[in-house]
Amino acid sequence: MEPTAISTALTTTNAPVVTTGAPPVLMPWRDPHTAPPEDLAAYIRTLELACAAEPRSADLRTCLGMAYAMNYRVDESMDSLENAVALAPGSFWAQLKYAELHYRLRVLNKAEQETLKALGLANDRWQLSIARKQLQDIRALKNGCVRNVQWTKPLTGPALVLSAMLLVIFVAMTWK
Repeated sequence: MEPTAISTALTTTNAPVVTTGAPPVLMPWRDPHTAPPEDLAAYIRTLELACAAEPRSADLRTCLGMAYAMNYRVDESMDSLENAVALAPGSFWAQLKYAELHYRLRVLNKAEQETLKALGLANDRWQLSIARKQLQDIRALKNGCVRNVQWTKPLTGPALVLSAMLLVIFVAMTWK
């Protein structure tokens, strides 16, 4: 499917749900901030019914995950995109959108790993450019002002020192 076909599909508000293995019709709106909440809710219900009818469709699960994300339902979005990736490990779109959700949540190390997987699944130059752009944005954030804190060291020592200090302060204040 050419990029222009996807752009055309996104301009209509009643875009059909794609289940043919082509790139999914991402959303029937170009700008997610202008999507009316009631239309988004109806679109989510339609996708939920379609997923119930076709539980093995990674494209439908990808679209549903994106719709949940647009509706700020992060947990459902993550579940849906994880299911899409599990159903079709070779699906570029499922992998890319799963990585994008991590990127938007600023889980940058995981986003970078998942985007690299999507980069390996790209089938044409257009997909390759999308994945590269996302990877470039992730790496710019990682090297910029966003800190990537990882809890790799045990906190037992600092917790014991803090407890001892609080105990000393307590004893000193009650020692009269």
